[in-house]
Amino acid sequence: MVSALFGAMESGLIYAVMALGVYLTFRILDFPDLTVDGSFVTGGAVTSVMIVSGISPVLATIAGGAAGFLAGCVTGLLHTKGKINSLLAGILMMIALYSINLRIMGRPNIPLLNETTALNQGRSLWDAMQLDSILSSPFKAMGLSSFLPTSFFILVSIGIVVIIVKKALDWFLHTDNGLALRATGDNAKMVKSFSANTSNYVIFGLGLSNALVAFSGSLIVQYNGFADVGLGIGMIIVGLASVIIGEGIFGKKSIARTTLAVVLGAIVYRVILAVAMQLEFVKASDLKLITAIIVTGALVLPNMWSSWRERSERMKKQKAMQQSLDEERRNEVATAQTD
Repeated sequence: MVSALFGAMESGLIYAVMALGVYLTFRILDFPDLTVDGSFVTGGAVTSVMIVSGISPVLATIAGGAAGFLAGCVTGLLHTKGKINSLLAGILMMIALYSINLRIMGRPNIPLLNETTALNQGRSLWDAMQLDSILSSPFKAMGLSSFLPTSFFILVSIGIVVIIVKKALDWFLHTDNGLALRATGDNAKMVKSFSANTSNYVIFGLGLSNALVAFSGSLIVQYNGFADVGLGIGMIIVGLASVIIGEGIFGKKSIARTTLAVVLGAIVYRVILAVAMQLEFVKASDLKLITAIIVTGALVLPNMWSSWRERSERMKKQKAMQQSLDEERRNEVATAQTD
């Protein structure tokens, strides 16, 4: 169970990068971008093919993210220049990417177990520095060795990558272009009234979002040890679940807090999934059903909680008003009796 939870936290950190990309389109641009299901695989496909070809895995990972950026820009062009509905533009690009990904990979599956990946290179350096012994020694001294993961490498290295991506996104969204991007999602007509080109912001926003999604796909294929053309099916749902769960639990009062909530939401989502899969009556084939239940709960429960809290506050106000009226009546009766 402990190893499953640590595995869930590791994969949650990698998927957090994808969730930040989904947050960018879903919350900032208010764009229902289904390109995600295809661009996630595109990032993994480009990375795996380049790694198998002997190209530097770091360069291959960057190239995977760049391929996702191009895919997102095409979706933006279909919507802004082609005047295609946003939902339909995403669906068209998602379908097109399935065939493009097969073209890139040349086959449905590429194994990477015997290849040198960026994670393998980092792990070799990590092991040479014996960082696991240094990090685990305080826990072993407290008698918690049985609760430790086999290695802290993924948690630390991917955690640093996620922090860098989150901070960079926070910084960008507070720049002039970032503020214009946020304004485009909130009120495009107002931005147009200032002679700004909203189409460019939509195209760039979709490109940046899918670059993050594809970068996450690049990391996932190296983490799993294989790339598969069906890896991205349902990925948009996973991203939306991470955003909604994170916002519901951790709040969204500012950009920095919301992006942190999205990262933590991705981890919480994976932990919930891991706990559910440990139940005896749950089978591996129930994964999609569990995902649907989690997303439904994330959508419904916050609304139910909000409605219950509003009703509770309204009843408290009514009760306070009633008590005040009763007090006034008692005072009036007492005054009349005194007269």
